[in-house]
Order: sequence, then structure tokens, then C-alpha cells
Amino acid sequence: MLDLLESFAAVVELTSLNQAAKRLNISQPALSRQVAKLEEELGVELFIRNGKRLELTRVGQLTYEFAIDIRNRQLGFLKSIASFKAEGQSSITIGASLTTLQTTLPLFISSFVEKHPDARLKAVTGKTHEIISLVREQSIDLGIVADAIREPGLMCIPLFADHLQLVLPRRHPLASIRNWTMSRLDGLPMLLFSKGTWYRKLIDDLFRRYRIMPDIRMEIDSFEAIVRLLTTCHAAALLPRSYLRLEWLKDNDLIAVPLKELKQTERVTSIVYGEQALLSPVATQFIEEIMEAASLSQLGK
Repeated sequence: MLDLLESFAAVVELTSLNQAAKRLNISQPALSRQVAKLEEELGVELFIRNGKRLELTRVGQLTYEFAIDIRNRQLGFLKSIASFKAEGQSSITIGASLTTLQTTLPLFISSFVEKHPDARLKAVTGKTHEIISLVREQSIDLGIVADAIREPGLMCIPLFADHLQLVLPRRHPLASIRNWTMSRLDGLPMLLFSKGTWYRKLIDDLFRRYRIMPDIRMEIDSFEAIVRLLTTCHAAALLPRSYLRLEWLKDNDLIAVPLKELKQTERVTSIVYGEQALLSPVATQFIEEIMEAASLSQLGK
């Protein structure tokens, strides 16, 4: 009966047989049969069916509350078992895009490893939808993605907001210009992220909005490769502001140019994990510390 109660609860929470079936990864007819079987076993009607609409009966509401109670008890039990099994284990598997791994994630990881030298961190790369699928399947402990995810069964906590900024070699012919406008990017030699990446979509949308056609010298999917080639190619790039620290710019002989229109490329980086995931104590601690570090980082700006 536990499986039937969970299927029934999913229908109530999503108010749709179709959406509930997708969450449970079964067909809609199969889900309808499960709900009917639960009604048969209990000997009551759980829903009043008005066309395609489903409304809970009074006993249906009582059954839903019971299903939630059972779910919470089961989750608590499984978490206790997971904690017991995790004693002595300190491994975390994190999913993130390649750009996130190259930019923001190292800052969080270095701080965590410094405090927890015995922790073993594994990283899996992929696009946002791939990382979300891995989190949903519990193939990884958590994901760090450049988006705000709204999906039943997933916890999504915003860490910080970021936007792109214009970066030039310090000896670029236009480096001395103080008042930059978007029109100056028209025809400007640039290195851009490869098509299909999140940053490239933001950049292309911005260029279309302002009718900008830069001189694209290279399209690269590696953040570090863009940085290394900027001076060699005497080109400019649009890079995430969160990574453009003064010391880093100085070491790479680059400058960052403020351009108000680039604030329109703002994105939110979030941490995502399963609402009912059986996270180990060290994974839970990582989430807490990364949230604290992100909060302090925002305050320091």
C-alpha cells in the first residue's frame, strides 16, 4: 500500500494525473489504475471527478495527510540508516558545468577542503539539464547550476547573482577609453563562448537587442582558453564578473570595463539537490558552508 499512497500523494500535490505520472516515471493509465486500486482497497472514493478536474473528498484529504505522515516517517528512517552507513565516509559528488568548475566552484571547494581535509570531492560535468537529471536520479549528491530551477521534488537555493563584463588586454588600443557604450562592440574583435552554452545565449540575445555584430575571431567552450588567448589575439571578451578579481586581472595583464547594458545578462547560480535525497552528513555540511560562503561573498561586494 505504501507505493499506492505515494502515487496518490503525487496526484494531490501536482493536481494533475499527467504531471504526477511524469514525476513517477509511469504512464498516466498506470497511475489511474493505482489510484483506483487504492480506492478499492480502502473502500472509499478519494476524488470527486468533474471532467478532467480532480477534487479531494473529505476522506481523500485524511488519506493525503496520512500519506504525508508515512512519507516523512519513512524518510526519517532512511536518513537514519544513511547516517549510520555514512559514518567514516566523507565523499561528495558534485555536478556542475565546465564553466562553473573553472570559475566559481573552485572558490567554494578550496574553502571547504581547507576546513575538512579528509573530505573527498568528485566532480561531474554537464549542461544544466543533464546535471538536473543526475540530481533527480540521485546519481550525484548535488548540482551547482546557472539557473533557478522550479521542479517538484527538488530543492533549489540561489547562491549569488552574476553578470557578464567586458574584458580587454591592458595594452589593447581601446583600453584607455573611459565611457564605453554598446555601440563600441560593433565590429570589435572578440573571443566568444561556443554556441549552445549558457553564456553564449545571453551574449547573442544582447547583441540582437542592440544590433551589434562583433568581429568574432574564435568561439571557445573553455573559459581558461579564452583568457589565455585574449592578449595573443588582441581581442576582447565578455566574462562572468564573479571571476574578475583584481589580482587575477593583474596576473593575466587584463582590465575589466564597466558597461551598464551588460547588467542585463544577469544570471543566478543555484545549488540543487533532491528534496528527499538521503544526503550524507558531509554533503549536508558542504551545502550549509557553500550557502554561508556565498552570502558573505555577496555582502563583501
